[in-house]
Amino acid sequence: MVTDMPEKQKRSKSSGSLVTKVSVSLRQAIASGQYGPGDRLPSEIQMTETHGVSRTVVREAVTALRCDGLVEVRQGAGIFVLKTAKDGSAGKIDKARLSSDLEVLEIRTPLEIEAAGLAALRRSPSQEEAIFECHAKVLDCLENNQSIREADLALHFAIAAATNNPLFTQFLELHGPAAIPQSRFVSKQQEVDQTAYRRLIHREHETIIVAISDRDEQAAKLAMQEHLRGSQLRYRDMMRDLRGIAAN
Repeated sequence: MVTDMPEKQKRSKSSGSLVTKVSVSLRQAIASGQYGPGDRLPSEIQMTETHGVSRTVVREAVTALRCDGLVEVRQGAGIFVLKTAKDGSAGKIDKARLSSDLEVLEIRTPLEIEAAGLAALRRSPSQEEAIFECHAKVLDCLENNQSIREADLALHFAIAAATNNPLFTQFLELHGPAAIPQSRFVSKQQEVDQTAYRRLIHREHETIIVAISDRDEQAAKLAMQEHLRGSQLRYRDMMRDLRGIAAN
């Protein structure tokens, strides 16, 4: 058992470096004007051939760009570049897209609550280990003052995988990146608040994974419910801010 760990860590780091490589390549192509606003990026198959990576790596790289507001995935049409501000950062928050993301989050919440409960009942030792590894990556990002968006989503994917029902994972592949509010809307000028917010997310995650590790179905479902309903409240706060409505 112990001798398998270095190889597993090696594979994990290799996969992560490939995602970063593809993500950086796509960002550079967009920044250079090779792909402008409204342009469609190459298909997943084309990108796997161009970069010599798996479709999973391509999807994770695209997820990173999508969470930054650089691209959007239109089902059945492809991946399209969005408009960005002159400084290269994501443009102003799109009110319609924010509303759409909230709709996705409302659908995602009951599914992931059930997924957490099933993961607590069905997870294997290796799946439990994968969940803890993803949680550790979130902490690593926190300690290095990096965005936790990719690690956050990876943790949710690991929990979905632990249900041993592939439909949970498939749903997240389609909609998960649209519902990670901390990744796109926290102001870079408010670094203290941003760090505090990320640590809040980390604590919420920890409650979920401890319950899954303990095989406590009800505690896992309750922890996921509190986490995702909290995300809904944060989305609604942003919608009020966009419309100039003061909180009570």
